[in-house]
Amino acid sequence: MTTAHLLHARHHSPAFDTLFGGTLYSILAWEQLGAFWQRVDRDAGWYLYAVGEARPEDPADSAHVETFIREIDALLRRDHDESYCGIVYADNLDSPSLIKIYDPHHLGSSCGSAGYKILPGWVMSRVPPSDLTPEHIVPQNRRRWWQGFLSSIGLG
Repeated sequence: MTTAHLLHARHHSPAFDTLFGGTLYSILAWEQLGAFWQRVDRDAGWYLYAVGEARPEDPADSAHVETFIREIDALLRRDHDESYCGIVYADNLDSPSLIKIYDPHHLGSSCGSAGYKILPGWVMSRVPPSDLTPEHIVPQNRRRWWQGFLSSIGLG
């Protein structure tokens, strides 16, 4: 493999790929989402990943996880103007290892019935994630939101 190939090689984590492609459960009601966030162990070593941005190399500390949960919850409640949630999925609703959070402004067909699968906007994973590249261009307002989040925790 040439140096150019190494520089552009995508990182794959088999454990992440298994979780990401496995069975997930939807959080349908806003009340369920609030209760779910309370069950997420802030100290579990979560990788916080905005799909389309650089893949995190290290897990976030508990304070950053807490800030992310608070900020993403506010964004979802503000931008998903529905009486239900239905855009947050986890592999286990009591003790999750993977959480997919879909962008309310880019839902498409998350089940893949249109012939392609929409990637989530954000992923929380307790295992190092694989590189995920969306087929669409991530809107600038979402990039700004992510950069604002990184700045708020001293990483931006």
